[in-house]
Amino acid sequence: MRQVRDVRDPNEQTVAEKLRGHFNGLTRAERQLAVSLLANYPVSGLGSVSELAKSANVSGPTVVRMAQKIGFAGFSELQAALRSEVEETISNPISKQERWTRNAPDAHILNRFADAVIDNLKQTLQQIDPQDFDQAVRLLTDRERAVHIVGGRITRALSDYFFTHLQVIRDDVIAIASNSNTWPHYLLNMKEGDVVVVFDIRRYEHDILRFVDLARERGVVVIVFTDQWTSPAAVNAEYVFNARIEAPSAWDSTVVIMFILEAMIEAMTTSTWEITKERMNTLESLFDKTKMFSKSS
Repeated sequence: MRQVRDVRDPNEQTVAEKLRGHFNGLTRAERQLAVSLLANYPVSGLGSVSELAKSANVSGPTVVRMAQKIGFAGFSELQAALRSEVEETISNPISKQERWTRNAPDAHILNRFADAVIDNLKQTLQQIDPQDFDQAVRLLTDRERAVHIVGGRITRALSDYFFTHLQVIRDDVIAIASNSNTWPHYLLNMKEGDVVVVFDIRRYEHDILRFVDLARERGVVVIVFTDQWTSPAAVNAEYVFNARIEAPSAWDSTVVIMFILEAMIEAMTTSTWEITKERMNTLESLFDKTKMFSKSS
């Protein structure tokens, strides 16, 4: 039996990234297949060739040709990559730490971590569509729409950071509380056309997935920040920003997601500067009155 290559290299592109990267070079039938695969990713690719072909309404040979066109020897190798991705999405900190330390180089952790983060940033930027970024900025600065922000156990820090800045830039920004039993109250106040910003990386949280499902039913626009494997919540998203999170650590790195957020915050600030400047001046006046910050003599 032919040896299937190791697909656990953290620098290896995911199948989804390869599909998006090769999309313009695919035939009409292959694009139809790619869209079908991404719509129920990665589950739709875990069955047989015939099952995938039937679900996408294409032929079996089309499945094999597309797998080869995006860099695999055949469908079995593509499927092995998908199975490896599924394993990665459920990895806990202990297994990740053991995997990274097993063959760790002699370089200092600062250098190893920096190399990993820089590579994550480069690969992520290659995948982000600037038009999607710009459209997300337009949605988030549309004052006719309220913005609701929610994060998970680890990504809560990202959602809080984003909320704090958006609260200065514009009004009508709501931070969803971490206690999920209060979420129906937030859903109650969502209106059609509002924007929900979601942060969800592996191991994806069931509460967030259910929250996004319910929010989408209310007609809101969903923006998801996730990892390279893609949160299931992305199925209901209008815009998805995938960031690579692998690092030589038991913990995932959210540096690249923070980079995207800060770029987005700056884009929002610039595009609404006159209004934002006025809000900043008012806020600074309130800081002075409450003596929130110390001032040197």
